[in-house]
Amino acid sequence: MSKTSHWDKVYTEKAPDTVSWYAPHLDKSLALIERTAESKDAAIIDVGGGEATLIDDLLARGYRDLSMLDISQAAIDGCKKRLGDAADRISWLAADITQIELPAQRYDIWHDRAVFHFLTEAWQREAYVRQVIRAMKPGGNVIVATFGPEGPLSCSGLETVRYDSDGLHGEFGERFKLVESAIELHATPFGSTQQFLYCYCKVA
Repeated sequence: MSKTSHWDKVYTEKAPDTVSWYAPHLDKSLALIERTAESKDAAIIDVGGGEATLIDDLLARGYRDLSMLDISQAAIDGCKKRLGDAADRISWLAADITQIELPAQRYDIWHDRAVFHFLTEAWQREAYVRQVIRAMKPGGNVIVATFGPEGPLSCSGLETVRYDSDGLHGEFGERFKLVESAIELHATPFGSTQQFLYCYCKVA
């Protein structure tokens, strides 16, 4: 099964609040975005947004230049249905982040919660980082959350890669200045806990 088919199946067969990564609001992500956005006109892309409510919360806070990318059209369709007419205010991108060519120097803030740790092959990670370098404005803000050192070894039937802050920053390289990192313990809908690592970097 292709990656696209896998994630379409997940988002077609499971309700948004029954997947392990679900949270009513991505409070840590929101706090970092609010702190790094210089204005409500900041160009923000949410990579692998799935059916998370981050895009809703950013709209509610008045952000006006929002893009959401996901490999699953089913996930995007679910978000559009939930948002109703407000969905027209979002730029939707159904694509594999390792393959799409994003516009150059387009974004001020890059957010990814739980895509990067699914990139188990070195070429996938290298392609991802090239996308970030191409798409971000100089001095832009990159917020990436992955499973931490004690996080799961797999998720949704797929293998994952776990990171500490040095390991995750090392994947991105010297063009990215690590500003801060933090561990978050995510409570799943099933009563278990997943360890996430957030890293916030500035693009040189």
